[in-house]
Amino acid sequence: MKKTVIIFFIVMAFFLNECKQENTWRDSFQVNKANLRPTGINRYFIIQPGHKLIFANGNDTIIQTVLDETYIVDGVETRVIVDSEKVNDQLSEVTRDYFAIDTTTGDVYYFGEDVNIYENGQVVSHEGSWLSGVNGARFGLMMPGKIIVGDKYYNEIAPGVAMDRAEIISQDETVTTPLNVYEGCLHIEETTPLESGTAHKYYAPQIGLIKDEDFLLVKIVTNPEKNRNGVRPHIYRKY
Repeated sequence: MKKTVIIFFIVMAFFLNECKQENTWRDSFQVNKANLRPTGINRYFIIQPGHKLIFANGNDTIIQTVLDETYIVDGVETRVIVDSEKVNDQLSEVTRDYFAIDTTTGDVYYFGEDVNIYENGQVVSHEGSWLSGVNGARFGLMMPGKIIVGDKYYNEIAPGVAMDRAEIISQDETVTTPLNVYEGCLHIEETTPLESGTAHKYYAPQIGLIKDEDFLLVKIVTNPEKNRNGVRPHIYRKY
C-alpha cells in the first residue's frame, strides 16, 4: 500500500510539472552572440534595409521601415526598424526597435526600443522604452526560425516596463488585406503580465507582418536603400 501511494505521488508530480511547463512562456534563450547579425531574412520577419510596410485602419496609419542603420545594444550589432504611427493624420508615436538574427537558426531576437510618444507635435513621454543589458532587461525572441504551433515565448523581458509575450496559434491562416489575399499565414497571439487583454498578429511568408489587430497592410516597399558612396552606415553604440 505504501509503495502504491509513493508511485501515485511521483506520477502526480510528473503530471503537474508537465502541465506547468506547457503553460510557461520561455524567457531565456541559448544564444551565441557571435552568430547574431543585423541583416537577414526569417520566413516571417525581414530585416533588410529598405523593406517598408504600410498599414492602415481608417484614418490611422503605421509605417514600419527597416533603416540602413545599426545600433549596438548589449554588445550586439542590431538593425534599426522604425515604427511611425499617426492617428487622424497626427503623429502619435515613433519607436526605434532593435533586432538581430541568428545566422545558424534563423531566430530573430528583440533587443529593445526607444519610444517617443507625441501630443500636438511634441514629445511628451518615452514610456515603454527599454534596452537589453540595462536595468536588468534581457533580449527576447521576436520570431523563431522554426515554427511550432503552441510555442510560447517572451518578446520583451524588461520587468515592470515591457513584458510582451507570444503564443503561436496557427501557421495556415488565410488573411485578406486591401493589398492582397495571403495564404499560409502565421497567427500569433500576444499578451503581457503587466495588463489584461490580447492582441492578434498575422505574418505572411517572405513579407512579414500583414495584420495587427485592425491595422491591415496596404503597401509594400521592397527596394533596398543604398548607401550612395558605398560607405558603411554609422554604428551607434549603447550598452
